[in-house]
Amino acid sequence: MADETQKNDAGDKASDRQRGIDEVSLELMKFIATTTGYGKPSSSTVGFSAGKGGKSGSEEYTDALLELYDRCRKVVGKQGS
Repeated sequence: MADETQKNDAGDKASDRQRGIDEVSLELMKFIATTTGYGKPSSSTVGFSAGKGGKSGSEEYTDALLELYDRCRKVVGKQGS
């Protein structure tokens, strides 16, 4: 029974650590995105734009934010190790 409790405690600590990394990463991503305008188009264009590749502006913005979040998780995870 004591072994199960120790395993659960270790699992809880790992889960708490991962949750902490995710929370810090999210806050870092929000800070970077709001202060720099990361991922937002620099200017709106009217008409056809060959560089878009078929994605709408909101899809590109979402992709950029997800990429930024992933990068933040990698950095925060390295700092916590």
